[in-house]
Parts: sequence; structure tokens; C-alpha cells
Amino acid sequence: MAVIEIEGLRKSYGGSAAVDGLSFTVEEGEIFGIVGPNGAGKTTTVECIEGIRVPNAGRVSVLGLDPHRDRARLRRLVGVQLQHGALPGQLRVGEALALYRSFYRDSADPERLLADLGLADKRRTAFDDLSGGQAQRLSIALALIGKPRIAVLDELTTGLDPQARRDTWQLIEEIRDTGVTVLLVTHFMEEAQRLCDRIAIIDHGRLVALDTPDGLIARAGLPRRVRFRAAGGFDDSLLASLPEVTTVATERGETEVTGTGDLLQAVSSALVHHGIAATETRLETTSLDDAFLALTGRGLSATEQETTR
Repeated sequence: MAVIEIEGLRKSYGGSAAVDGLSFTVEEGEIFGIVGPNGAGKTTTVECIEGIRVPNAGRVSVLGLDPHRDRARLRRLVGVQLQHGALPGQLRVGEALALYRSFYRDSADPERLLADLGLADKRRTAFDDLSGGQAQRLSIALALIGKPRIAVLDELTTGLDPQARRDTWQLIEEIRDTGVTVLLVTHFMEEAQRLCDRIAIIDHGRLVALDTPDGLIARAGLPRRVRFRAAGGFDDSLLASLPEVTTVATERGETEVTGTGDLLQAVSSALVHHGIAATETRLETTSLDDAFLALTGRGLSATEQETTR
């Protein structure tokens, strides 16, 4: 069942279209990712879903409600992660949860949330004294305190170290396992590939592609790559003639073979058949980052992958 429906969404600022005819649905119980470069329209789209922005055209339905007209009702059903710094620095973790709990008639158990999110020993810690990972866990707790059916997480792991990022990924999966639908906005392709059931790639306010991570990678149609080193060298034609092989190139003693199908098996068998000893053999699989570049014609810069908007 679709819990979010967007049809022909348009939103402009000063005559410039931030979102231009966007349509997609989010199914109940999935982790749905929205990815794209800075200025793609991701945040505007999410703000229309949350009821913060009013579209110029199109239809947005969240759990059968209009996000703007029914915003008060929707607040009880959708949990939104706070951006870093949204809380007073001296507010303690336990105080923040108690405050947000007071907004709801039926709330989650704050003690259970603190325990589940690894914050039980931080109950009396001020917000400014939390580490980046702890602050993100608190933002998740505040998003979940109202027992929402949908959790909106926008650039949740930006600025976190690799271990904190992976810990947060595990938390997101655990949230989904409780039955909460997760709408995840991210710049990190590895994050989207690891977590998301389906991903919408947005660029210039338009939907470029929508599919599972594997489906997007397959849709990009990128070749497989096998790399190895062969002692004493060999004739490239031994591999170039294989039906699975598209190109063979050797540089600085390392050979790269591109192709399709079971490329690794084909290359390995041919080398063994001709008595060629290969070392450091590896198959390089196509990543979602590669697919994003192929589908949009541009990649995400390092700066974009460390910013929130």
C-alpha cells in the first residue's frame, strides 16, 4: 500500500523551478531513498511532503491526507528528524524527550527509546556535549517519540565518522523492522545502496530514475571489469576473442578486461587454458555511484557529499 503519493509536483521560487513535474509513490514498510546533487529539489520535495511548503501544482498525499491542509493531523503520524543545532545547547537529552513526548497523546516509552538508541547513560547530558553520532541518535529518538508511521530522515549521517555512520545505518534498519516506513534523503551513494529498498534519483527537479539499487545499476548498462597481473605478459588477443570480452588493455603490468556476462569465469578459464599465471585477480562490480554518474551525466563532488543541502 502506498503511504506517500506524489503526482506532477511542481514548486518554483522566483520563477525558477525547484521541482518540475515530479511523480512517485512510497510503499508502506520500505526504506525509500531520494538522492541527487545539490539543488536537485530533494529538500523542497520533502518539505512539500511534510507540509512546510505548498506546491504550485500537482498532488501530494501522505497516509491519505493533504500535508498542508491536514498538517496538524499529519504531525501525529510523521516523525521528522531535526537538523543539527535545532535544540538549545544546554537542553538535556532526557528533557528533550520529555518535551517532545508532551506533544503527543500516545507516545513511545522514552526510556525504551534511550536504551534502544544507546543513549541511556546520556539522559542528563546537555545537547552541546553530545558527539555527532549521539546527537544524530537523539534526533532519531525525537522523530520516533510520537510512534509515527513514517519517519523522514534528511542527510542523517552527514559529518559522522565511518563507524558512527555504520552504527546509524543499523539503527535505520531496526526502525524499518518495527514497521515504520522510512523516507531517507542522502548524498551518500553507499548509504543509499546499503539501506534502500527503492531509490528515486532526482536532478534539476525531475525524476531521472526510480528502481531498486540493483535495478538502477542494471539500468545504467555499465560493463563489468576484471583486473589482474600476468607474470611474463601475454597476447591480448587470447582474451579479446572471447564473446564476453569487450576490451582488453594493459598498463604498468596490470590488465583490465571489460565485458558482460560471467566475465570473471570466462577470463579465468582462458588464462588457465593457456597456462598463464595471473595474480591479484579481482572483479570490480558496478556501484550505485557509477550508476548515478551514468544516469545523470554527473557525479556528486566530495563537497556535496559532506553538505546537507
